Amino acid sequence: MRSSLNVCEVFYSIQGESSWAGHPCVFVRLSGCPLRCRWCDTLYAHDEGHPMEIDQIVARVVSYQCRLVEITGGEPLSQKPALELMRRLADEGLTVLLETSGALPIEDVDPRVHRIVDVKCPGSGEVGKNHLPNLDRLTSGDEVKFVVASRHDYEWARDTLREHGLEERTRILFSPVRGELEPTHLANWMLEDRILGRLQVQLHKLLWPDQNRGV
Repeated sequence: MRSSLNVCEVFYSIQGESSWAGHPCVFVRLSGCPLRCRWCDTLYAHDEGHPMEIDQIVARVVSYQCRLVEITGGEPLSQKPALELMRRLADEGLTVLLETSGALPIEDVDPRVHRIVDVKCPGSGEVGKNHLPNLDRLTSGDEVKFVVASRHDYEWARDTLREHGLEERTRILFSPVRGELEPTHLANWMLEDRILGRLQVQLHKLLWPDQNRGV
């Protein structure tokens, strides 16, 4: 029996976040998410989608002739066949990124995949959904992201990454909530605290400010 996934969209764009920002990338956005973050910018992915067999998805990704692919959502790990999809894409020799909320366990993800875990700060309204054992599984090939809306969020993120020793084990990303926190404020806080991480803004929203999909 062939495996399939509920897919919201597949598109080719510039990677807008993480240490891979600026690189051309194929995005596979899967449908469904158990979280409802206050500032979610992909609400349409909660419900929209259509079934695609994994063979179809792999063929579609390969057709773009791009070596970088990201599996995102929604929450990709809410669909178990996503694990098989990532294995198949890695078997194709592609560099595979997984963007996950961190609400679900990541230990079964193929070790060739770069896991980007978006830890939910208090301002998201979903801090209680974080699966904190994920933080102890992150390696130098992974990344952890904190989306920050306030000074309180920043301090919580700073304390969390240091409590789990993340600066010594993985790449750190801090991202300001657009329209709520000036990037300059976040930059200053990171400098004051000597954060060993990267300040990021959403590059795709600077390049295509009027587009909400396919970027």
